Amino acid sequence: MRKNFRFIISTFLVILLVFSSIPYVPSSVVAHHDGTNGTMMQYFEWYLPNDGEHWNRLRNDATNLRNSGITAVWIPPAWKGSTQGDVGYGAYDLYDLGEFNQKGTIRTKYGTKNQLHSAISSLKNNGIQVYGDVVMNHKGGADGTEWVRAVEVNPSNRNQEITGDYDIQAWTKFDFPGRGNTYSSFKWRSYHFDGTDWDESRKLQNRIYKFRGTGKNWDWEVDTENGNYDYLMYADIDMDHPDVVDELQNWGVWYTNTLGLDGFRIDAVKHIKYSFTRDWINHVRQATGKDMFAVAEFWKNDIGALENYLSKTDWNHSVFDVPLHYNLYSASKSSGNYDMRNIFNGTVVQRYPSHAVTFVDNHDSQPEQALESFVEEWFKPLAYALTLTRQHGYGSVFYGDYYGIPTHDVPAMKSKIDPILEARQKYAYGTQHDYLDHHDIIGWTREGNSAHANSGLATLLSDGPGGNKWMYVGKQKAGQVWSDITGNVSGTVTINNDGWGNFSVNGGSVSIWAKRLETYENPRVVVGFL
Repeated sequence: MRKNFRFIISTFLVILLVFSSIPYVPSSVVAHHDGTNGTMMQYFEWYLPNDGEHWNRLRNDATNLRNSGITAVWIPPAWKGSTQGDVGYGAYDLYDLGEFNQKGTIRTKYGTKNQLHSAISSLKNNGIQVYGDVVMNHKGGADGTEWVRAVEVNPSNRNQEITGDYDIQAWTKFDFPGRGNTYSSFKWRSYHFDGTDWDESRKLQNRIYKFRGTGKNWDWEVDTENGNYDYLMYADIDMDHPDVVDELQNWGVWYTNTLGLDGFRIDAVKHIKYSFTRDWINHVRQATGKDMFAVAEFWKNDIGALENYLSKTDWNHSVFDVPLHYNLYSASKSSGNYDMRNIFNGTVVQRYPSHAVTFVDNHDSQPEQALESFVEEWFKPLAYALTLTRQHGYGSVFYGDYYGIPTHDVPAMKSKIDPILEARQKYAYGTQHDYLDHHDIIGWTREGNSAHANSGLATLLSDGPGGNKWMYVGKQKAGQVWSDITGNVSGTVTINNDGWGNFSVNGGSVSIWAKRLETYENPRVVVGFL
């Protein structure tokens, strides 16, 4: 009896251990409410006009987004920045969503709070989820300065102090005079921050100041780049201060409830104490009772660093697949000489598919930004096929790719991305078979499922010369006639009795073959790789 009891207890502990290690994946990420593949759009790029009309554009675009297969929209930072034209990452007042006269303006770069609510209502009416941007690492545009005891640190090794202590005049006083105590009475002072990069009294550049005070130090654990990468910009928020923790958690609940958010994109997490981000997400989920999706921006081309971050945050959210982005970028810059067999090597989607949000480009990687690594135009359709038609990863689309970046002569690629979105929405279901077996030409197939009529596809792409590849799509597809829904290759492929088809692709191009009853209305487009 005693042995049986020990066996039962041991078995229970094993089961508990297994289930406690299962990563948290909101159901909305796996599939949208109607069973279709979830697809996120980042609905902004850095150089949008400062005209206050972006929320109106989003409202009017909601139906088109739904019809294109977009199921969630990541909106830009919605609060008052340090200036009216601030993209939102110079976060001033997280509670001012375009409602109060602060920084010389009521509206933000994107519009007013009422316009934002209208845009979100339009998205919701079209069955589209809304993810809010979250910027908690720093604050900019302070209302006043304070004298603070500080020490300079080596910018390349922030753990190394290079001066003695002295007083600086730091921009750390946030009173929010236009808002007052509406929504929150919290006022920020120097003791709520760890450091800054500007001394108003001396106006010296290229300095990083660590604040002195009881218990003051850089937050830990953060990324180890530059010794300790807690400090990024502006006034760096101290995540060890209990009042700060309470205020940011309260704001997260307010932000969620005020806008009816379904999830978050969390900015600059490698600069934020990992346990803070974990606990913040858990708190907001618990306090709102919502199955909030969350994806973190940990910008590092290092799967080991991303793995460590996910582990330290208890796997309770996803990350953007930065290593995959750099693989796509490298392939696009290689003039057809990239070994496509390695395109998924070292990526989040390869190692931890349930925690990967795949992307081609974003507002940081676009031209003339600090992390510029913009995938070449010829390769973009291949990159989107790689991220949108496969079984794993939560695919996303960048506004700057879809609608273009007029300030930098980047053309809109809507006509080329739409067929790939159609493939994801209608055909990219069922068992996947990989053919990542050639230096240039790689492909995969999906067998489809019963929930999506005529689903199943064959994706073939090449970063070099064109060619053909036999690929298996399932015996149940025997006799079906498939065509290339991108329009890049004409003609048809008939699936043989064993479920195989001989699919073709042009050089430096992509083709997505499926059983399609109608022809895509866009003209045939062939993308060159030179």
